[in-house]
Amino acid sequence: MKQCIIFFILIISYNLSCQTLKKGFSYLSDIDATIQSDLRYLTSNNFIGNPIDGYQKKKVILSTPAAEALKKVQSKLVSFGLSLKIFDAYRPQQAVDHFVRWAKMVNDTLMKRTYYPDVKKKDLFTLDYIAFKSGHTRGSTVDLTIIDIITKEELDMGSSYDFFGEASHPFYKNLSKNQRSNRLLLRNLMLEAGFTPYLKEWWHFTLKNEPYPNTYFNFFIE
Repeated sequence: MKQCIIFFILIISYNLSCQTLKKGFSYLSDIDATIQSDLRYLTSNNFIGNPIDGYQKKKVILSTPAAEALKKVQSKLVSFGLSLKIFDAYRPQQAVDHFVRWAKMVNDTLMKRTYYPDVKKKDLFTLDYIAFKSGHTRGSTVDLTIIDIITKEELDMGSSYDFFGEASHPFYKNLSKNQRSNRLLLRNLMLEAGFTPYLKEWWHFTLKNEPYPNTYFNFFIE
């Protein structure tokens, strides 16, 4: 009897520890396990310099239609020895709230030199780099780049991910021919797959017919 009780408790504990995704969402690895990821907000390697609220495991979560659209992009890249790499996908509202709290702390400029050297922190809201709501929270927006499958090195896009400045605008003028070509490759593939690009960030795309255009979710990434 005692063994049965222990077994029952273990089953309950296991079930409680397992993430049950919201209906309509998928782990990207279940759709295409070849797509790489570098979830910056799970680590301290981001514009704040600390892990962000809501990111608990290295799991890429997206609405299922967005994940399936990325699979189409990946299938084209793989044939050329390339791969997508995801920086961020679904982002819980608590993470956005973390960004907002940080942005209001104008004296916290730990990562300024790397991520926003030419932008005053007090201007991050007015310049639309930080917002109270994010398309990521609706589950169909993704930040990504392209890497070489063998070396794992990112293609040169002319600016780093999450760099706050004009150099990150998709059609920034001071790019080399190679950088411009790499940005256009990513952009064109994402457009073909049904994504809409963002005017200020070469890495940022939202599924055009996103399934939850007015819903901002807040479940953990785990």
